[in-house]
Amino acid sequence: MRIAQIAPLYERVPPLAYGATERIVHYLTEALVASGHDVTLFASGDSVTSARLVACCESALWRDERVEDTLGHHVHLLERVAQRAAEFDVLHFHCEPLHLPLARRLDTHCVTTMHGLLREPDVGALLRAFSDAPLVSISASQRRAMPFANWRATIHHGLPADAFGLCTSPGDYLLWMGRMMRGKRPDLAIEIARRAGLPLKMAAAVHPGERAYFADEIAPLIESSAGFVDYLGEVGGDARTELLRHARALLFPIDWDEPFGMVMIEAFACGTPVVAFRRGAVPEVVEDGVSGLVVDDLDGAVRAVERIDELDRRRCRAAFDVRFTAERMARDYLRVYRSLARGAERDTDLQSSRPQPAAR
Repeated sequence: MRIAQIAPLYERVPPLAYGATERIVHYLTEALVASGHDVTLFASGDSVTSARLVACCESALWRDERVEDTLGHHVHLLERVAQRAAEFDVLHFHCEPLHLPLARRLDTHCVTTMHGLLREPDVGALLRAFSDAPLVSISASQRRAMPFANWRATIHHGLPADAFGLCTSPGDYLLWMGRMMRGKRPDLAIEIARRAGLPLKMAAAVHPGERAYFADEIAPLIESSAGFVDYLGEVGGDARTELLRHARALLFPIDWDEPFGMVMIEAFACGTPVVAFRRGAVPEVVEDGVSGLVVDDLDGAVRAVERIDELDRRRCRAAFDVRFTAERMARDYLRVYRSLARGAERDTDLQSSRPQPAAR
């Protein structure tokens, strides 16, 4: 198939450090190319891909100190896509839904993966107005608030099978990794580690809108835990991989309905189990007792850390191999693309990456 992948321009594809959406676009693009499809990637000019690259800005917008307003760049991106739309069998959008009016008017089949949290006050009116727009959710939890939308599939994220290697001899630290935002509760990660008596490494991006939260609420906790909490800032590349591989466990104490949680499956790929709160997509992603432990509160998290060595890191990696590879993700998306091409009505309603019975 002739497939266009349309990425947001905030980070390059793949991102240098933080950037879950751009990372998924990269993994999907590479898996589609590897399976023989003709793929074009619309992304920032510093992106690295084996597909054809259409550079829609010079470099990732969040890395370009000259850029203050990203909206104009994304409108330009849509114009570039519209100019070439007839070259493709399907246009796959991963951006914020600015493109929906355009997609409705194109002759090429379009599908949109919704990567963020969906709230009725934010996008309810929009998705009702574009009730014909084919959408893919990244978890059943994500789509629950918008049951009326034109969902064609739920497709869980995936990673290349060789992106992270299994580590069966972890270090003696816990890890919290992600974006420094209130809903991810870095403060609870510090408290869990303190009560469990294990050092904590924290690797996190601090975006402009979260700088006050970090400075006022989290930095004092880190400073008062000197020698116990090691804050590393934003970490990418091999250093990020090694942090995940050698962690005793990844802490994921969220108190918001996170639509997926990319870092969890990165941990699974290393054999690193996850201690996660029962919110958002966590019950879909974590196989309780296999790839991690799902808990309901702080006390439960502390008890889970104390039990974490009961989990077999090889079984954790095996669960990843069954459910969360990029190859599986690409196959799922191809089913959606082909369904659109033959004009099917919602017949793909695919539920991706179902948990398998645990091997004994």
